[in-house]
Amino acid sequence: MSTTATPALQVKDLGLKIGGATILEDVDLEVAQGSFIGVIGPNGAGKTTLFNVVSGIARPTSGTVHLGGRDVTGTSVHRRARAGLGRTFQTSSLFPQLSVRENVRMASQVGLGGSLSPWRFPSRTDRATREAEEHLGEVGLGDKLDLAAGSLSHGDKRKLEIAVLRATDADVVLLDEPMAGVGSGDVAGLSDTIRQMHREKGSTILMVEHHMEVLLGLVDKVAVMYFGTIIAFDTPDAIMSNPTVQSAYLGTSA
Repeated sequence: MSTTATPALQVKDLGLKIGGATILEDVDLEVAQGSFIGVIGPNGAGKTTLFNVVSGIARPTSGTVHLGGRDVTGTSVHRRARAGLGRTFQTSSLFPQLSVRENVRMASQVGLGGSLSPWRFPSRTDRATREAEEHLGEVGLGDKLDLAAGSLSHGDKRKLEIAVLRATDADVVLLDEPMAGVGSGDVAGLSDTIRQMHREKGSTILMVEHHMEVLLGLVDKVAVMYFGTIIAFDTPDAIMSNPTVQSAYLGTSA
């Protein structure tokens, strides 16, 4: 008897209305475990809002969110993180005054079952610190361990955020415009870092990104959002040749 693997993420009939305005409407998306999904659409299409609902920052007015087969629609951001969901934002969410090492060490601490506290100062040889240094080496920040996170270039901050995600051991990762504000010289390296996270960890990744060339070179499938709903979900080649997508998005400015 054949079996079907439980989707890593499934949203069904998802809707969000704020003050009478419809932000999301009837959003259906099923994401297979280990897949890499791009989410595109014009500004205001609902991409970041979808991420907010999936991660628990916003509560939907209709529909459900399932993570690994578990209904998490009514659970908190913290519980979803504990269940294996990780996220980056359009703007940096790091602790700028803490060192590069400490930012990742705290995430490792949580991943190992501890608390998110910058006031616990473990030795340089404790497990969380060792893991933090390993993850920082993986993203190319091994020589910047003691620098304040706020002093990093924008590209290095994005790499640090990826290291933080790796440290949390997230199974499902939401990347919200990871290339935003990154200099052209850093784009290739950051793309390689994201690709490495997907291949080595086997994480399921959903990424919103306006750099189409970068996104299409990374993802397995693309979900196209338009006016708060998903109008197409297919391979990159099929999406690029879809006339509905071309008229709704690809022919307009991002």
